[in-house]
Amino acid sequence: MFLFFYNTNFTLPNKRPVKKWLTEVVKQTHKKVGQINIVFCNDEQLLVLNKQFLNHNALTDILTFDSSDKKFLHADIYISIDRVIENARKYKNNFEEELRRVMVHGILHLCGYKDKKIVDRQLMKQKEDEALTIFNSLFNY
Repeated sequence: MFLFFYNTNFTLPNKRPVKKWLTEVVKQTHKKVGQINIVFCNDEQLLVLNKQFLNHNALTDILTFDSSDKKFLHADIYISIDRVIENARKYKNNFEEELRRVMVHGILHLCGYKDKKIVDRQLMKQKEDEALTIFNSLFNY
């Protein structure tokens, strides 16, 4: 089950299609959804978590805290709406698509995909694109 929490003014519209889509992405990796909490926050809140838990003093768009077990994916995923807005501008993307890309990025991490090495980043990007295609086909975007 996906639960959404808000520590910012942003509220995710149309949660049901997003839940359906992310569940489908997980299913395609042969994993099962347990409880995945997605928390929308701002840069300041995410920076505090990045410093506290990862010793990184840098802004980021997403942090994924994986607590999965052998059967189910469980996690707390924090997303900075400030970063999503900025990245949408930077990459000349619309906000909604950038938000979907960031959300599925966190889900793909839970499913075992990495992004530290160049080859891993390329595969992650490919999987993100495939997941966005799934969203578009499910909901005729």
